Amino acid sequence: MSNPFEDENATYLVLVNAEGQYSLWPSFAEIPAGWETALPESSRAEATEYISTHWTDMRPKSLVAAMGG
Repeated sequence: MSNPFEDENATYLVLVNAEGQYSLWPSFAEIPAGWETALPESSRAEATEYISTHWTDMRPKSLVAAMGG
């Protein structure tokens, strides 16, 4: 079985959680609890570009807040 996260021909969602962390997610899979759609169904290239553009600080929001930023 191939990895559904690496299929260049599949469609994906971009998910985001309350901590501001992003995830590339296969569009056929159920969205896990605690995550919401940040980008609707798109190509893998579009989804990874979206993540690269929007997730510029890898720290969770709670850590940023704890550090005073």
